[in-house]
Amino acid sequence: MVSSKNRQHLLLVVTVVALFLAAADARRRPVHLRLYMHDIIGGPEQTAIHLIRNAGPPHKSLKGAYFGDTMAIDDLVTEGPGINSSSVVGRAQGTYMLSSQHEEVLVADVTVVLTDGPYDGSTFVVAGRVGIYDDRTELAVVGGTGQLRRATGHVFWRTAMVVSDVYIVVELVVHVCASEHCCSWPAMGHLRSGSFLLFLRKGKGPIP
Repeated sequence: MVSSKNRQHLLLVVTVVALFLAAADARRRPVHLRLYMHDIIGGPEQTAIHLIRNAGPPHKSLKGAYFGDTMAIDDLVTEGPGINSSSVVGRAQGTYMLSSQHEEVLVADVTVVLTDGPYDGSTFVVAGRVGIYDDRTELAVVGGTGQLRRATGHVFWRTAMVVSDVYIVVELVVHVCASEHCCSWPAMGHLRSGSFLLFLRKGKGPIP
C-alpha cells in the first residue's frame, strides 16, 4: 500500500508539474499569418532552379519528371497575392524533391525568412510531404528563430494564382506557437493546395 507520506510526495510532484505546465501555457504566443510565395521556375526573374534532374528513373505517372528531381528555391514572399501591389515581407528558401517513384509526391524543406512587419528578422521552418494534386496540403512547422523561436504548428497552402507557364503564386496559411508547447486551432476549412513544381504538371493539362 502507498503510505500517507508517499501520497503527499506524489501530490506535491503533481502540483509542481501542473503549475509548470500552466506557466508554460501562459507564455504560449499563437501567431497566425497569411503569406504569398512567388515561385518562378524560368525566365529572367527565375527564383527556383534544378539541383538534380533526370538522375533517377523516369517517374511512373508524371511525364517528363524523374524520381529524385530536386529544386532549390529563393522565392519572394509578399503580404498579398499581387507582387506589384503588395509589400515584400520575406523570402522562402530551401528545397523540394520528387520523393516517390509511383506517387505524385514531393518532400519540402523550406525556411521562411521574414524581413518586414512585426516579425522582421524572424524565421520559421516548414517541412513535410506534399501531394502535388491534392486539394489540401498541410505541412509541419518544426522550428523558428527570433520572435518565432521554438515555433511549432502547421501550414496549409494552395495555388492562389497562375501567372504564366513558369510562375505561380502559392498562398501559405500559417498557424504556429512561439513556445515549446504547440497550440490547437480549429480547422481552417477546405483549402486547395498548389505544387511549387509547374514542370511536373506538363502532360496533365492546365491547372484548374
